Amino acid sequence: MREELNFELETERVKEGEMMKTKRDDGNSEDRRGDSKRQKVVGWPSSPSEEPLVPYNDDEDDERRALGRVVGGEQDGEARSEGNAQGVKSEEDEDDNDDLYGQGSFMGKQNRQVEVRRDCPYLDTVNRQVLDFDFERFCSVSLSNLNVYACLVCGKYYQGRGKKSHAYTHSLEAGHHVYINLRTEKVYCLPDGYEINDPSLDDIRHVLNPRFTREQVEQLDKNKQWSRALDGSDYLPGMVGLNNIQKTDFVNVTIQSLMRVTPLRNFFLIPENYQHCKSPLVHRFGELTRKIWHARNFKGQVSPHEFLQAVMKASKKRFRIGVQSEPVEFMSWLLNTLHADLRTSKKSSSIIHKCFQGELEVVKETQNKAITEKKESGEEQNGAPKITDGVIEKRNAGAETYRMPFLMLGLDLPEPPLFKDVMEKNIIPQVPLFNILKKFDGETVTTTVRPPARMRYRVTRLPQYLILHMGRFTRNNFFREKNPTLVNFPVKNLELKDYIPLPAPTKENEKLRTKYDLIANIVHDGKPDEGFYRVFVQRKSEELWYEMQDLHVSETLPQMVALSEAYMQIYEQQQ
Repeated sequence: MREELNFELETERVKEGEMMKTKRDDGNSEDRRGDSKRQKVVGWPSSPSEEPLVPYNDDEDDERRALGRVVGGEQDGEARSEGNAQGVKSEEDEDDNDDLYGQGSFMGKQNRQVEVRRDCPYLDTVNRQVLDFDFERFCSVSLSNLNVYACLVCGKYYQGRGKKSHAYTHSLEAGHHVYINLRTEKVYCLPDGYEINDPSLDDIRHVLNPRFTREQVEQLDKNKQWSRALDGSDYLPGMVGLNNIQKTDFVNVTIQSLMRVTPLRNFFLIPENYQHCKSPLVHRFGELTRKIWHARNFKGQVSPHEFLQAVMKASKKRFRIGVQSEPVEFMSWLLNTLHADLRTSKKSSSIIHKCFQGELEVVKETQNKAITEKKESGEEQNGAPKITDGVIEKRNAGAETYRMPFLMLGLDLPEPPLFKDVMEKNIIPQVPLFNILKKFDGETVTTTVRPPARMRYRVTRLPQYLILHMGRFTRNNFFREKNPTLVNFPVKNLELKDYIPLPAPTKENEKLRTKYDLIANIVHDGKPDEGFYRVFVQRKSEELWYEMQDLHVSETLPQMVALSEAYMQIYEQQQ
């Protein structure tokens, strides 16, 4: 009996255990079904590959949302709700919108603030040797110029700092964590997203956007101190080499010459002077000026890449990288374009005209066609002219006198002799500067072919900075020729009143300033189509002369300046 009772109890226990097991299994299956339902409702990704990291650009979404805020309230609400649904609304949006629209004045402030920290464990990974802010500020992946950050570890440019941006992806893939916004100059740590506020990064900000106070600008020409680059090389602020990107030596010598014009340089060193101007060319020229004269650069040379891009766009590819041009054409175009962009009205002046503009009196004599035809027909009918030659000349010539402004004066070189004997083969022809300046004495006649006319020029007002151009190149039907004639000129104390008649001063106590000192001399070496340009410039603080050819800068003697084939010169008026 006991054995039967034990067997029945055992079977009941087994049945109860199986019932409990089936109940637990049913509960687990319900839990699993609940999990799957939750997964469908919330939309969790079933695999990591479903999360699109790189192709999706949250900056484009930010731009659409920003445009929605501008255009209308409904779009604004839709964009905001869409941003909430996707989970991308964060402090990045405010920063990206600021970059898209300048100041973000009509953008709504986000609730979430960016954490600002002074202690960042990744500051020692910053590599200043690879940082170069001279090139175009485009993302190296998307090629967009909106909201660009520079990685301070490898120096590359990336767009955005949102969780699906290229900078964020780069921080995860490469392990580079410190980034600077190229517009706002704020430094962030990615992927953590906090802002770094550390004074040790100020030198990077100064290289990204050099700054000058008015006191520093006034002391520039008195500063004799050398600066040291990161590689240990020494350089003089204002005497740094410019990178020749590809046949851009004509741009480099023009820029280096204009950097010696003190009022022009001082004007562009302070951006507040031209902040009203919308022209990219003006702002790129100002940036290049500040980089050339900055005393805290990481390297001893500057690349004019961004300025060249602005030149190509503004000139509609008349001047472009890879195509050689003449400095006189580029100088003329640059000065006229900067003046047009800087002036606030058609009658207003600019710093360009204050420095370089003078005035000429022009007398133009042209032949009267009607009288000439009558004269010729009279000769044919009667076989002899009815009017004497002297009277014909007076009646045929119509003189017109007018005044015109100028930014530079073109000088004509005498033609070299065509035939030389054995002794003269090695002799280079020479001409004094004063001989070719007689073109502007008001008496020397210059003939023009198209239209045929006889021109006489006289200087009626001298500029503060006088630009002279020697016409060395001429083009015939077959090829381009270069005139090798050397021009003898004084480096100091060029007295103009001894060679050309100048007007008397308008005011009684005013003194007529006619003495000039050379500050820049552009030279052409080599054949007409294969040569290169270099420039001699003066450093005012020590009155020393330097020879500059692209990246090469070396001190030279003043006597060497006068021995070169001068192509274009800038003279400064003595005060």
